[in-house]
Amino acid sequence: MYLVAANGIFAIEPETGKQLWHYPATQVALRGLAFWPGREGTHPRVFAGVSGGMIALDATTGKPAPGFANEGLLDLKQGVLGDLPDARISLQSPPIVVGNLVITGSANGENTPSLGAYGDIRAWDANTGDLVWTFHTVPRPGEPGHDTWPGDSWKNRTGVNNWGFMTIDSERGILYVPLGSPTSDFYGTDRIGDGLYGNSLVALDVNTGKLLWHQQLVHHDLWDFDPAAAPILFDAQRDGRTVPAVAQITKPSLLFAFNRVTGEPLYGMEERPVPQTTVPGERTSPTQPFPLKPPPLSRVGFSETDLYNLTPEHAAFCRDLYERNEMKPVELYTPFPLDQNVLMFPSTLGGGGWGGVSSDPSLGLLFTNVNNLGQWGQMEKRAEGEPGTPYFRTSDYGTYARFWNVETKIPCTNPPFGELVAVDVNTGDIAWRSTLGTTPALEALGVRNTGAPSLGGSIATAGGLVFIAATNDSRIRAFESKTGKLVWEQPIDANGHTIPITYLGKDGKQYVAVMAGNGGGYFGGTPADTLIAFALGDGAVQQPTITQAPAPLDATPIVLPDVPAKATLTRTCGSTCHGLESVTTFRRNRAGWSAMIDAMASRGAVMSAADRQIILDYLSEHAGQ
Repeated sequence: MYLVAANGIFAIEPETGKQLWHYPATQVALRGLAFWPGREGTHPRVFAGVSGGMIALDATTGKPAPGFANEGLLDLKQGVLGDLPDARISLQSPPIVVGNLVITGSANGENTPSLGAYGDIRAWDANTGDLVWTFHTVPRPGEPGHDTWPGDSWKNRTGVNNWGFMTIDSERGILYVPLGSPTSDFYGTDRIGDGLYGNSLVALDVNTGKLLWHQQLVHHDLWDFDPAAAPILFDAQRDGRTVPAVAQITKPSLLFAFNRVTGEPLYGMEERPVPQTTVPGERTSPTQPFPLKPPPLSRVGFSETDLYNLTPEHAAFCRDLYERNEMKPVELYTPFPLDQNVLMFPSTLGGGGWGGVSSDPSLGLLFTNVNNLGQWGQMEKRAEGEPGTPYFRTSDYGTYARFWNVETKIPCTNPPFGELVAVDVNTGDIAWRSTLGTTPALEALGVRNTGAPSLGGSIATAGGLVFIAATNDSRIRAFESKTGKLVWEQPIDANGHTIPITYLGKDGKQYVAVMAGNGGGYFGGTPADTLIAFALGDGAVQQPTITQAPAPLDATPIVLPDVPAKATLTRTCGSTCHGLESVTTFRRNRAGWSAMIDAMASRGAVMSAADRQIILDYLSEHAGQ
């Protein structure tokens, strides 16, 4: 078994957890890696994102693969920087392998400034690292879709990237790629128009990169509603025939399904009028696409009667948050207005997240986890001469403000906070819903069956079970695929914000394994990465295998003192990715903070060498282990 952790790439015995080799690395892409079986004369390889680009390792020895790129390391900057030599690009999710091709997306920055590296999809020779083909996610002059980028708005446009997962129909030779939103996330006057292929599902010829079809799922995105989950392939019975289909879950919890060969909507799709912007200079799309089936899978609306009211303390907090900020509930796809806090569901965590959808073909069901969590804030005019876009999204909670208690991560609506949902592939109807997760702090007060926010996805097995960790209560669960009934759950060492896998060991046992650890700043967790495996059939439970032994944790809450260095930290990192929660949730030693700062820089945080030193010294002193 091959896996990634914060301190490198590992190979282990999948039945015992015994380490076979470890390749130390930094800025490791923690969403996974890819395996290539090799070819005559070449050992199998594993590919993963690391500092400097993508590493190819000999799967047998764990050493950089000779003959691949620059001694095993492929620099992803080549060909995508436009005329910006200092643009940043990295690989935060695994590439995908088919035949002798390894295909990459990228993380190229999603914040201001909106200029940066292109998010092109590229295929490389898995043996040599040579570039085989490129698909321009922002069409160049003369290419189809270029007219959706008026003037020079296409030049050096960052975003429009695959930072999540791709899927391949190997039988038909089709690559399905969900592409993220153009930058910047919440302000688009420098990119008036629909901006293809932003927020689109594109189908490409896997051998040539030629576009076969596309469907844009959000026009002119101003909400950071980029799709990132792996598209799911399935067969559906429609009008007496079998239709090969592909479905994409989105952050607004809309499940779009298409004929995977033609791109024709499986259950119908329509453009619906949506509210328009009031921000000067902005021009929003008059409509947005909606599938006719299924309906949104998570909460997409709010009224005051939905405000949490089950326990006094949290109810008082939520009422105060709502009233003190004078929040106005709005419908999905309402642009954030100037100087008026609005409340919209879902948040940028989804709805549907990057964990995606699993499938049971024997039952004709798709399964996905969703969050019933809102977001709030407003647009504000930037001070004259201040760097950045003229208008920016803000709130007392920062740029990415979720409708919860930021300390406890308990949402401010009544439960369920999280659900597991099944959809019938033949009709597009919801087959069942089950509450997913618990809230221990509320359970202690007698409030049960609340569900919990989740980040990660599920796997369905032929044994009629759906396994999922994902929730922020540090548990893994199994649900009955046919009914949604919870049939098994186990505590795990930390939050399992990923997707479980299953495999057959050489000992004849079937295993389910999940990585648990760093919550990425969203829900908390430990800074260690732990692989936990369960053996099915005889009740045996493997002891957790620690791939990175954690230092003793100091549970004292982190309070960062208000000194000039904090202003440098806030200015540099406060609006990057998902706010300062990534900083204040964990304690790290100096080396750990250094690696985190470099990772933030690779994701778009702009800082001078002096600022980097200030931030490193400050965090090492006040948030050290």
